[in-house]
Amino acid sequence: MTANALTPGIVSGRLLPQDLSDNFSDLHPQLNAYEALVAADRCYFCHDAPCITACPTDINIPLFIRQISTGTPDAAAKTILTQNILGGMCARVCPTEALCEQACVREAAEGKPVRIGELQRYATDHLMAKGVHPFSRAASTGRHVAVVGAGPAGLACAHRLAMKGHDVVIYDARPKSGGLNEYGIAAYKATDGFAQAEVAWLLKIGGIRIESGKALGSEITLASLQAEFDAVFLGIGLAGVNALDVPGEDLAGVVDAVGFIAELRQASDLTAVPIGRDVVVIGGGDTGADCIDTSARQGAASITQIEIMPKPPEHENKGLTWPNWPHKLRTAPAHYEGCERDWAVLTKRAVGENGRVTALDCVRVEWVHEAGRMQMREVAGSEFQMMADLVLLAMGFLGPRKAGLLETSGVALDARGNVRADTEAYQTSAPKVFAAGDMRRGQSLVVWAIREGRQCARAVDEFLMGSSTLPR
Repeated sequence: MTANALTPGIVSGRLLPQDLSDNFSDLHPQLNAYEALVAADRCYFCHDAPCITACPTDINIPLFIRQISTGTPDAAAKTILTQNILGGMCARVCPTEALCEQACVREAAEGKPVRIGELQRYATDHLMAKGVHPFSRAASTGRHVAVVGAGPAGLACAHRLAMKGHDVVIYDARPKSGGLNEYGIAAYKATDGFAQAEVAWLLKIGGIRIESGKALGSEITLASLQAEFDAVFLGIGLAGVNALDVPGEDLAGVVDAVGFIAELRQASDLTAVPIGRDVVVIGGGDTGADCIDTSARQGAASITQIEIMPKPPEHENKGLTWPNWPHKLRTAPAHYEGCERDWAVLTKRAVGENGRVTALDCVRVEWVHEAGRMQMREVAGSEFQMMADLVLLAMGFLGPRKAGLLETSGVALDARGNVRADTEAYQTSAPKVFAAGDMRRGQSLVVWAIREGRQCARAVDEFLMGSSTLPR
């Protein structure tokens, strides 16, 4: 029997092949030249532009948009790539609605920001399509650096070190480079193998060799890298997602969100990838949003997202939140795909039949201020059950892997269990070992990992040469 949206359980082929292909086509196709000029013309080219401040990599956004408006997209691309060498991927995956576009003065005035992300993609794609690499490598310094992790932080660090003439070897445990960009981004955001194409383009700088299938603590050790290289950079990210930690979490159909996204990303045949009829996503971050969109595009009949925290306000209380991150309800494009959202919900157990999840037992909670902190209490009589044949765990990430790696490496950890290193020197407690990205700062955005990798490159260069001319 052919599966459809109402077929119970986790099955493949809920949609026709053409429908699946259409659903997983490019989310925001590249603007053409005319569209880019029209979009660029809306920019006010602000002095002290708030969009620059909102960008973790400090891209001069008004400058690159002006360069597009004057018909020089390749110059615009270099402006972007000088600050963010993975600007092409960031243009696709950054939550611009919460960063640069949220800060745009036209968003504040009209509720319609300049299309910064799409303009960034237009410029970077235009340059990459030519096969041009806008940076040149300095003469060899004779220094050798090991970069562990071929994700955004590692790639950003490696590129800048190579520019300065250092020889870099990148070690990565997986068969493909890119880290989160390759394995953790929803398939419709980065199509046509863009993650790998961007890595290949980045390597045009020269001086970088990638060794895939080499895991730290297994095929290679930190001690051996310290002995062989003049400096070692660690950027291996986080170990995995938080567990549900309730009875029944071992039932089939209760899976981690990152693995779910990676399976589809790496699939050669979308029709062969199964999806549940009734999908529940636990967790309200970007990964949860990607799970919602992906499930909808695969043909799930119902999708519910639950969060343990109460529903945020529709609008920010500026007096309460300034200068911190705005506290308000954030609605991603994924939430318009037919998803139900429910807040202040605690999962008590996963219910199953024949070893497979069929429902979740939940209870509503309230948060009260008690003893100087917010405390969670279950609401008596609020228990309820929701159907679920696929439960996606998107409740945040664990810290960096410790067993077989950090426990015996001499690398100290901070109070949160992340690698201890500041944002000036980025140096760990282990001799000539540096760390950046999620394994240092905790779970964050791709763009923050790029920023830290870039800044860490300067710290490594200064360590190797006594001083550095690399910008932060």
